[in-house]
Amino acid sequence: MKSPKIKDIKVIFTEPDNIRLIIVKIITDQDGLYGLGCSTFTQRPNPVKYSIEDYLKPFLIGKDVNNIEDIWQSSYVSSYWRNGPVLNNALSGIDQALWDIKGKMANMPLYDLLGGKTREAAAVYVHASGESNEEVGDKMQAFIEQGFHHIRVQVSTPGYSTYGNKSSATGKNTLGNKNVKLGPIPITKRVETQKDGKLYAHPGGIFEPKPYMKSAIDLFEYIRNRFGYGIEILHDVHERVPPILGVWFAKEVEKYQLFFLEDLFSPEDNDYFKMVRSQTSTPIAMGELYSSPHEIIPMIKDRLIDFIRIHISDIGGISPAKKIAAMGELFGVRTAWHGPGDTSPVGHAANLALDLSCYNFGIQEYSIFGDNTKDVFPGYPEVKDGMMWANEKPGLGIEIDEKLAKKYPFKEREYGGAWDTVRRADGSMVKP
Repeated sequence: MKSPKIKDIKVIFTEPDNIRLIIVKIITDQDGLYGLGCSTFTQRPNPVKYSIEDYLKPFLIGKDVNNIEDIWQSSYVSSYWRNGPVLNNALSGIDQALWDIKGKMANMPLYDLLGGKTREAAAVYVHASGESNEEVGDKMQAFIEQGFHHIRVQVSTPGYSTYGNKSSATGKNTLGNKNVKLGPIPITKRVETQKDGKLYAHPGGIFEPKPYMKSAIDLFEYIRNRFGYGIEILHDVHERVPPILGVWFAKEVEKYQLFFLEDLFSPEDNDYFKMVRSQTSTPIAMGELYSSPHEIIPMIKDRLIDFIRIHISDIGGISPAKKIAAMGELFGVRTAWHGPGDTSPVGHAANLALDLSCYNFGIQEYSIFGDNTKDVFPGYPEVKDGMMWANEKPGLGIEIDEKLAKKYPFKEREYGGAWDTVRRADGSMVKP
């Protein structure tokens, strides 16, 4: 039988529920045989689209779809300079779509091609956020009643902008434009703007590390007093605190027995993880911001992290992710692939294929998609009893209704959809 060749590559933009998603569809020269992949880079979608349509597509037309590894390696170096979220997301869409095709050709779910199930389903965690400890606790209670056992908790810091407590999927914080009363700030001058006759802090909100850390610790104390230690809790620092304060914070929260503490530092500050590891046993998750597969190698090799938190499309797709997972297994480091709303349902299906087939799976982040998104992506993995379950369909087991996807075009966004502009009280930039 003649091997299928790549006939066409399509890039599909869709925004069913206020998050911009990028899907790649590889069409072969065999009728009805195609694959889907996730290339979602919601802050910079157009460069990804152009990278695929103007460069990867001409490079790949006519290639044998069987040769996934060769296609990945040759595409990876085809720009000479490589890595970075634009090139890697473009490559990821291609790579995931090829794996989807491979599963369809074999008439097997992708997790079977990757070695078969090591578990029946993948435990997931959900997000409980609120403007008070009580609100977070009430949301936790609702999730617990639905069968979830792992919950990420974030609470607002009164008077400040706070990561993780968001009013919508746009990334704007609920306190972002409500900082009329800032509370005590240990400087003599504040950055202020006038809007609608009211006094605001910097338009994106003010963030200060010590008030944030105090509110987070108070939240953990409240949760353990209310729920005890029978439920797993997670927390995301999101690289916002100075590294030395991050070291202190990791030690201070040890007694609350977090399932993991995420993104304690920026990738630029990776060496601080050595300090953390020598001083506390708080489990650490890191990798969401890595855009090169090589960035995480020393973190795994030196056992500086406990969970691989990579966004699969940002490091180039399933092919590099499965190698990183295999390395993690050898060093006792578990996977916790990034799975927010700007990982498309196709990307979640790819995550799940790895979750089920990797022995060193740890946890999977779960985004609760709206009905519009579920309609556009039939076959989205089912979540019940705190677990994500795969269907038995070949490949990734997910489809896209292209006609319906077109009904949800990208919306116009301020600054093109750039991340919010949170600042310190003195006006200096805070990393996202």
